[in-house]
Amino acid sequence: MNKFFDNFYNFGGFGPAIEAIQPTDEQLQYYQGILPNNLLEYWKEYGFCGWGKGRLWMVNPKDYQDILTEWLRGTKFEKMQNDGVDSFYVIAIDAFGKMYIWGKNSGNCLKITSPYGMIFPNFSNDDYLEDGEELTLDLFFSTKMSTEIDLKDHNEKPLFERAVEKLGPLENGEIYGFAPALALGGEPKLENLQKVKATEHLAFLADLGEKRVMADIVALSNQLPHNQ
Repeated sequence: MNKFFDNFYNFGGFGPAIEAIQPTDEQLQYYQGILPNNLLEYWKEYGFCGWGKGRLWMVNPKDYQDILTEWLRGTKFEKMQNDGVDSFYVIAIDAFGKMYIWGKNSGNCLKITSPYGMIFPNFSNDDYLEDGEELTLDLFFSTKMSTEIDLKDHNEKPLFERAVEKLGPLENGEIYGFAPALALGGEPKLENLQKVKATEHLAFLADLGEKRVMADIVALSNQLPHNQ
């Protein structure tokens, strides 16, 4: 365990891994040269698994590739893929269906907050070129704190611990989803949460309406005079 993953595992409060499913040799070989080697090593050691008692899940990108296609449809990120500028993969999801997206040529570049239909770009291409894919991947994990991965209810109170107490812990492939969905007028309340199959629920949310692409804070910062 390197110092970055040790920070994630211990200081960040994510260890130990739970509900692990070991990847096959074919799955590992498929992503060679596509995703960072250290991510594949984490898969080999820990499997596709949950962290922080299920707050964060390391997933097989193939399970989410069709879903990601639907989430990016009609956005500039779909065009980036179609034009061969980049290719995007879901490498992790949180307990409420936030998807963390890795770009082959841009690293940790997108987050999709699925309950609210929001896409957050974070393209730091200069930093990615300088740091390289493996350090960028390690920083993705090591800078996280388990208690910060949560979703707030209508009263701005975190939901995860209460969802676990009310509904039970998540199994691999499950998330907590709102019913009715927020896009259909539902409210972000504990009593509206239920355990759902992650792929089915994320596909359902992708079909509900237009996605909102939010401002890329890094890109905006780079345009400021002090960065010229």
